[in-house]
Parts: sequence; structure tokens; C-alpha cells
Amino acid sequence: MAAFAAPALRGATPNDVDIVRRAYTLLHPGLLRYNTFRQMEAQFGRFAYEWGSSNALAQKYLALTRLLAGIKCGHSYANFYNQSDKVAGALFSARNRLPFRFRWIGSEMVVTDGDLPRGTVVRSIDGRPTAMILNALLPLARADGANDAKRRQLLSVTGVDDYEMFDIYYPLLFPTSDSFRIEARAPGGQPIRATLSAIDLKTRQAARATATPTDKTAPQRMIAHEGKTSVLTMDGWALYNSTWDWKGWLDQSFAEMDRRGTDRLIIDLRRNEGGLDCGHEIIARLIDTPLILGGYARRVRYRRVPDDLLPYCDTWDPSFKDWGADATPYDARFFNLKGDGDGPASIAPKGPRFKGRVFVLIGPENSSATFQFASLIKANKLGTLVGEPTGGNQRGINGGAFFFLRLPESGLEADIPLIGYFPDKAMPDAGITPDVLAPVTARDIASGRDAAMERALTL
Repeated sequence: MAAFAAPALRGATPNDVDIVRRAYTLLHPGLLRYNTFRQMEAQFGRFAYEWGSSNALAQKYLALTRLLAGIKCGHSYANFYNQSDKVAGALFSARNRLPFRFRWIGSEMVVTDGDLPRGTVVRSIDGRPTAMILNALLPLARADGANDAKRRQLLSVTGVDDYEMFDIYYPLLFPTSDSFRIEARAPGGQPIRATLSAIDLKTRQAARATATPTDKTAPQRMIAHEGKTSVLTMDGWALYNSTWDWKGWLDQSFAEMDRRGTDRLIIDLRRNEGGLDCGHEIIARLIDTPLILGGYARRVRYRRVPDDLLPYCDTWDPSFKDWGADATPYDARFFNLKGDGDGPASIAPKGPRFKGRVFVLIGPENSSATFQFASLIKANKLGTLVGEPTGGNQRGINGGAFFFLRLPESGLEADIPLIGYFPDKAMPDAGITPDVLAPVTARDIASGRDAAMERALTL
């Protein structure tokens, strides 16, 4: 296999382009999962050209975003949350956001709340057809392989995250003033033509806080009981720094279900991208014997990070910089990674087994730990998946450990996942398809109908 040209870095402050090229070619395990060598060479060449074509920070950020999205890895991007305050202030806080939230359904922008009625289909913004806008934005969105459902979900403005991808990327491609000319179709079919004032980051986040209360120690979660049906909702598993005792909360929830004689459990993960493997604690209550976690090999591109890259590779665990004996040669490109790494080899049964029927509500937001959870539920027939296809990819994803690449010249940051998960057999370039499809429609949004929950309650 041809080798990338990634020469050692030279000088007190190497060029950002050289740092990016060297770091991703030497450290990223999924660089050639969905791209050929020639395709990645072309992408690096385009990146260097775009980077050098403008000194504007916004254009450099756009060039870096396009390169990383081209890897087709859902964990590789110029992370909004890892940028410096200076970069975030310059790029993310302007008054240039649409004054409503929406979801992409196919190529239609459907309003979910804000300054237009729920269920309104937006046809154009400032004269640009929304389908054209989506096509321009898709190459900037992070997702695994050909999973465009995940890209559309990320480009929706849902109120789940502090930073909305559309809010950041749209003004980079289409600089706007402080208002938007909107042409749309109301839920009843009437045409809408309006000029709407733009909002800023604080206003967007204030609306999110009203609609979705947050608490970093206990992210949105709920257990609701009605008769012998219980609904377990967990909107986030990113609990790395949380002091919330989520395991204890699950213990109490399953104990209460056992006391009530619950015979149908609905697990709603549709707003949950992933984080920790909280799903293992749920699966432990659904099995009688240990469930072996196999099917994917863990591989890395290096045993020890080259010295010239170390100053730019920030992380929370220094062991990621030198795998040592845990990394054993696999082939000319990879090392196998052994050890406990980022998870156990099996899930052991826990507590009284839940013996009722289990339904898991899934959708394109699920692309990391929740993707893996949906995959385990389906493969082991532990429940019925209801909703829409997930994010992630059955060909494997990259994650488990990360470097935050700090670029000295521009001040930008880029995430590099370090562990690649590779299936032991040929798998489709797609997410997990639910057992029962319940797609969201513009009519559902207008009426407030939850089709997936309805199906789970009536199956």
C-alpha cells in the first residue's frame, strides 16, 4: 500500500497544514475505511489550497471542517466544544441564526418551534432553495460512511446541544445580515412569505434552556409508569465528568418496575448520541447468562506517538500517547489493541431479570454508545427496535480514546479518534435498521404526534 507523504515537523512553530496532515495520516485508524489512498491525497491537497487561500479564521475553520468530514468518521471534526474562548467568540456567537428550530425530513426543512408554526415546511431562505442549502451543508457534517440520515439529523436545529451545527456552518457558507427572507408552506397549505430577525447564540441557548432543562450532574432522564408499562428515557450518556449516580438510578428504576410487575418496558434513546456504555447496565437486566461482546477488532495506527506531534496532542489520559505492549503488530498499517481498553469483554447478568417485552426507540441521533446498544439489542434479540435507522455504521466506527489536536498558528482544535473498531465479516455501509419503522413526518410535527411511541405502545 502506498504511504502518505507526512514528513516530520520542523521549526519552532510548524505549519498547521503539516501538523494536520501528519497527525491524521499517522494516528487516525479510519482514514482509509471509506476512502482510497488517492481520494485522501486529493482531500489533503484541497485542504492545503483552501487553507492558504485566505487568512480569515472562518475560512480556515471551514477548510478544516470540510477535510475532516471527508474522512467519513462521526468522531472526527473541529469540535465546537473544544475550541478556545477566542475562537468560539469569533466564530460561534454572532447574531446570524434562524429564529426557529427545525428538522430535516428528507430534503425538507420542517419547523418544530419558534417564529413559524410547527409543521411549516420552509421552501427557501434569502432566495436559496432549502434543498440546495442542505446539499451544500452535507459535505461539512460528521458521520460514519454513507449515513446521510445522521448528517441530516446533525444539521437539524433540535435544541439538544449548546451549539447547533447548522447555526455554525450555514453562515460560513452563506454570510447573512441580521434578518432572513423566508418562503414557506404552512401546515394547512397556505403560503408564507416573511422577513424574520436573526437571533444570537445566547437567545438560542435561552430557548433551549426553556424547552430542555439541563443539569450537568444529572442529564435529562426519566422513568414513567402507567399500569404495567414503564418508559425509560435517557437523553444523554456523556457522563464522564458527572457526579450523578446513574447506575444507582437504574438500580432503583428496575427495582420499582419489578415491584410494579411491569411487563412492557419502552426505552427512549432518540435524543441520545452516546457517551459511556450505560446500555450495558440495562442489558445486564435482560439476560440470564453473560453476553460476550465480540464481532469487532480494536486496532490503532501507532504504538507510540512521534515526538514531533506530542506538543499538539492534548488528551485526558497520557497512556494514549504510548500504548506500549498493549499494541501488537497486525499488518503493515495497524496494531491490534489488547487489554481492557474502553470496555469489558462481556456483560454479566445483574439483579432480577426483567422478563417483560422490551421496545427501544431509536433514530439517526444514535451513533456511538447508543448505536452499539441498538446493535446488541437487535443481534441478541433482547427487544424490538422501533423508529428510524440509527447513525453510526455497521462497518465499524472510530472512538474509545481521543487526541484534541491543538493547531498553534490558527488556534483551532480538531478531534482525532484513536481506536478503530473493525468487523470480523463484511458488513453494510449503513446504520441499524429498526424492526418496526416509524418515520417522522411534517404532519406528525404539526400535530405533535409521536408515531414511534404510539407503535411501541400498541405493538
